[in-house]
Amino acid sequence: MGSTNIYEQGLDRNEANFAHLTPLTFLERAASVYPDHPSVIHGDTRYTWSQTYQRCCLLASALAKMGIGEGDTVSFMGANTPETFEAHFGVPMVGAVLNALNVRLDAKAIAFILDHAETRVLFTDREYSNTIKAALELMANKPIVIDIDDPYFEGGELLGEKNYEDVLKEGDPDYRCFQIKDEWQAISLNYTSGTTGNPKGVVFHHRGAYLNAISNVMSWDMVSHPVYLWTLPMFHCNGWCWPWSLAAVTGTSVCLRHVRDEAIFDAIKQHKVTHFCGAPVVLNTLINAADDLKEGIEHKVKVMTAGAAPPAAVIAGMENMGIGVTHVYGLTETYGPCISCAPQAAWNDLSIEDRAEMLARQGVRAPMQDEMMVADPETLEPVPKDGKTMGEIFMRGNLVMKGYLKNPKTTQESFAGGWFHSGDLAVWHEDGYAQIKDRSKDIIISGGENISSLEVESVLFKHPKILEAAVVASSDEKWGEVPCAFVCLKSGQEMTAEELIAYCREELAGFKIPKKVVFGPIDKTSTGKVQKYLLREKAETVELALKK
Repeated sequence: MGSTNIYEQGLDRNEANFAHLTPLTFLERAASVYPDHPSVIHGDTRYTWSQTYQRCCLLASALAKMGIGEGDTVSFMGANTPETFEAHFGVPMVGAVLNALNVRLDAKAIAFILDHAETRVLFTDREYSNTIKAALELMANKPIVIDIDDPYFEGGELLGEKNYEDVLKEGDPDYRCFQIKDEWQAISLNYTSGTTGNPKGVVFHHRGAYLNAISNVMSWDMVSHPVYLWTLPMFHCNGWCWPWSLAAVTGTSVCLRHVRDEAIFDAIKQHKVTHFCGAPVVLNTLINAADDLKEGIEHKVKVMTAGAAPPAAVIAGMENMGIGVTHVYGLTETYGPCISCAPQAAWNDLSIEDRAEMLARQGVRAPMQDEMMVADPETLEPVPKDGKTMGEIFMRGNLVMKGYLKNPKTTQESFAGGWFHSGDLAVWHEDGYAQIKDRSKDIIISGGENISSLEVESVLFKHPKILEAAVVASSDEKWGEVPCAFVCLKSGQEMTAEELIAYCREELAGFKIPKKVVFGPIDKTSTGKVQKYLLREKAETVELALKK
């Protein structure tokens, strides 16, 4: 007997009424609707969307001629250049999986990733030839190596038998965009930072990439034809899915190989950049840039920041420059941003400093994120929305990875209870906005009291002499743990530990004041995050600055 549901009788899914979701359709549409609109700017090189589509199709068909197909891994050790942008479309067109490598990793880590991912083809920029050369020497099964020979970069050496442009010449000019078989199939493979042990391979699917590309646009109220500056590395969560987002809104990508304050301000003024992304460390660099670099920006500019909880002082600094800040939160495992600090109309009446305090919170679920909660990590019971009770941030829905490549145990653990476990500790405010207080491993427990390292860091960032600050736990015989502050001062500034502690005494409860202080540069990961595990090691050798 057939279905009694009248909406299922004779109303079957077919080619006319159903298509699997893939961001590849954004590229084809951009090329057909706005063929002459600029897609990519790199130095004096300019491409239109029709040209970018053609180049992606040539790349795809050339890979197919090499025998690359569904489930094969193609790795890119590339800078923020047209080649890496095109890889986000050309590689998945043939069903292959794009692995954008973190260019700041060492040879041993790169070799591990290439082996673990079973990379068939490796495209590599000349700038990273020393690392790749050393990595290949560590590998038994070497991939096909193809060079990215960027005319705007001098140095490095060519390692492959041919270069990227030669490969495109081997492609079929009549090739057209591949229609995927299943939106659940893998589109990309991104490796976590690997702060402890080997990095984990996070697998994205076409459906998630499509939906997060749209979620990005909605979170930013982005209209058609934005001009986007690539300050965020394209290797980082596929540039937070922005290559696909920009195809959806037919935007223009302005490439930037190295993130420098002068280059950023020059690009904003020259190309009338409307949007860019960056970690708080990038924002801090811009805030502290020379005043003459900041002059001459007469159009609206927006920045999206994530990667570490930005202190309110950093957000206020950007707003004072006239650059609007959107604070988002996510992980490699959630395609980048999946939570956004969506602004409320009432915040417009606040001072810049008070509004910055609101914007410094991580926020609420992004438009395409199905569910988010702050809950007890053991029971999964949501915590009260009182802004005080600590819990872990959990997410579930389409913006969560397929899982970790070749790591079923860790995949199952991260999805325990039907939610993705972020490992980030937060409170839930009455208005539903979450605010991270720490990574679970970064909380400082001193004399039985929990201390949020982020809270102490936020206070330190407000001091006019301090450029950057990081706070970690350090062992102590009496208290178990005490806060140790690593502080980088602004150029030309001087400060003593006593001066810093006296300032903190005015701002913090006594048990939260750093008991150890280290001045100097702060260790960071390749994506700009503070390497707290290294700082924790250093903190163990630091003498007490505050005697009791």
